[in-house]
Amino acid sequence: MSELGGGRSGFVARPAIGILFMLASATLFPVMNGFVKMLSDGYPSEQIIWARNATHLIFVLALFAPRRGWSIFRTRRPAVQFGRSLMLLLSTVCFFTAVKYIHLGKAATIQFIAPFIVTLMAWRMLGEALVPARLIAVGLGFLGTVIVIRPGSAVFQWADLLPLASSFFYAAYQVSTRFVADKDTPETSVVYSALIGTAAMAVFLPFVWTTPVTVFDAVVMGGLGVLGGLGHYCIARAMQHAEASVISPFNYWQIVGSSLFGLIVFGEVPDGYMWGGAAIIVAAGAFMAWQESRRRDGV
Repeated sequence: MSELGGGRSGFVARPAIGILFMLASATLFPVMNGFVKMLSDGYPSEQIIWARNATHLIFVLALFAPRRGWSIFRTRRPAVQFGRSLMLLLSTVCFFTAVKYIHLGKAATIQFIAPFIVTLMAWRMLGEALVPARLIAVGLGFLGTVIVIRPGSAVFQWADLLPLASSFFYAAYQVSTRFVADKDTPETSVVYSALIGTAAMAVFLPFVWTTPVTVFDAVVMGGLGVLGGLGHYCIARAMQHAEASVISPFNYWQIVGSSLFGLIVFGEVPDGYMWGGAAIIVAAGAFMAWQESRRRDGV
């Protein structure tokens, strides 16, 4: 899952390029999640989550530390940075555990409820208006999620709730990020997001560590953070060339990408309920993006 946001520094209107970057991002994340599912058969989740955070930390430090130095760790709100990073870690734990038990496409679809949870949280915590259009979009988003999960049916399983929990924690991460956005630089926030997760999961390593059996496993494990980092970089580049309302619908390619990866690699065949629920969630998200664009333009 990715976060659509960021500043407008260096904005140059090239919508086609922005869309291509967003599609690249929405392809990288399903590949990363697919590799996580692949590794989950032979390695403990704690180790995989640590590897995801550690390699991401190395990646962002290599990008930013040469220019920023030690100042990259300087934060004016350490408690908030810790809290938001903990929320991101919990989101990752829930999602990585989920893909071990349920289809990739299903997990990705359910997690797209996060933007609607953000809307509700922002209303309660930030005082943002809950206008009728937002309320309609939120309602449709939750309806689509219920159709995908189908609680009470024979196909429902406890792991279906994990992407939902992941979405809740990710929404809390996004909302709390707004509390530090005007205090710390984006580079500092990105570093702390990976640093806290790396440190927290390192505690478990002595008890669960499993040495990679093959070179392929080692490369994949070491590349998880790079894939995630490149995905977020593509989002940042996309935001430099197109408005969020233009590119955000293309983020839903993650659902298709996850389903394709699951089908090709694991033989997972999404059912009609998943596609029906996904269609409602995508429509709700596109409707909300369109409405936000109209509100910004004063329409």
